[in-house]
Amino acid sequence: MRALAAGLVLAAATACSRGGDRSDPVRLWAFGREGEVVRELVPEMERRHPGLKVEVQQIPWTAAHEKLLTGFVGREMPDVAQMGNTWIPEMAALDAIEPLDARVAASTSVRPDDYYQGIWETNVLDGVLYGVPWYVDTRLVFYRSDLLAAAGVPEFPKSWSGWRAAMEAVKRSGRVGRYGLLLPTNEWAQPVTLAVAAGAELLSDGGRHGAFRAPEFRRAAEFFIGLYRDGLAPPLANSQVANLYQQMAAGEFAMYVTGPWNLGEFRRRLPASLQGSWATAPLPAPDGMPWPGVSLAGGSSLVVFRSSPRKDAAWKVVEFLSEPATQKRFWALCGDLPARRSAWDEPALAGDARTASFRLQLEHVRATPKVPEWEQIAAKVWERLEPVARGAKGLDASLASLDADVDAILEKRRWLLDRKSAEAPR
Repeated sequence: MRALAAGLVLAAATACSRGGDRSDPVRLWAFGREGEVVRELVPEMERRHPGLKVEVQQIPWTAAHEKLLTGFVGREMPDVAQMGNTWIPEMAALDAIEPLDARVAASTSVRPDDYYQGIWETNVLDGVLYGVPWYVDTRLVFYRSDLLAAAGVPEFPKSWSGWRAAMEAVKRSGRVGRYGLLLPTNEWAQPVTLAVAAGAELLSDGGRHGAFRAPEFRRAAEFFIGLYRDGLAPPLANSQVANLYQQMAAGEFAMYVTGPWNLGEFRRRLPASLQGSWATAPLPAPDGMPWPGVSLAGGSSLVVFRSSPRKDAAWKVVEFLSEPATQKRFWALCGDLPARRSAWDEPALAGDARTASFRLQLEHVRATPKVPEWEQIAAKVWERLEPVARGAKGLDASLASLDADVDAILEKRRWLLDRKSAEAPR
């Protein structure tokens, strides 16, 4: 990825500069539904800042990453953009985004202590801040409280052993074909979430090597694979799940590990008769570790591009979208959870037990490794674990293969880091 970054830097340097005038509108790129909704905030933003004009370009999530890379090469970057927090290391490696420490230090509206610490840290690389969290997400457990109660589980468990016992009870209490938990086999987030809860580092030696054979990752992988092996989770990929919500309503699964985007979906898609029978809970913790278990720090941040001729105006956009009142309105418009703790005082948020579980979980989140190659590594996690979940391969052999895959992905990174270390003054 570093080689790719170097190539993209060279390509950008040789491209024709199209620049822009300081008086032009600030160009904001936002992705998916957020790109549609943020337009509704622009009139108030422009009213509060006379002279500021903002032009929003909505980009589908499926095209967003390619759009950022081609925009960088062609010198067609916007002034400010939404950025998935796992993409920030790549954009920082390209030297495409602006350090924001000085702007945050001078700001009267962006207060680092008002953000969830684990989310804020996803924006910090080698001590430098590159983004301000816009909205947050993480993963926890959505569950059918009526099915757990019928199985003799009155409260959601807090430990892995209790969680597994609850799945066993649900399976015993239902008809043939009922499972305790749905964990799609082609998703990396669930096994990685369990691994960070168990204390796994995922990479070693400063991000030079994979660390998937380490005891912490193996402990999590054994728990994860055991759920399929013992019939507590079906070995299904997402494409094999015909309709998650209908199947949850039918009682085929009692639990599902997912994120806040499903709060609205469960309200819309489960029948009215079940609206009082589903709940959310923070992740159980590995036995012997504090509850709740650690989950992944997700969400999107706002970044300012180095190429922007309107950085001061772009920062006004970041500040406005970061204000607690704006964050509350954004949540009301699209359901994205606020990045600012103070925005969670909104009564509709504070009084909702389902979102309260997210509020607690967000205090216990950790970033994935902050290397540009993470997206490639994450794909390898599920590719290597899926055959184990289906009983086709052994766990130890697959973890060895996973480490080998990751070491190959990180080969150029090791070379660059070793060269940098050798050239450093002694």
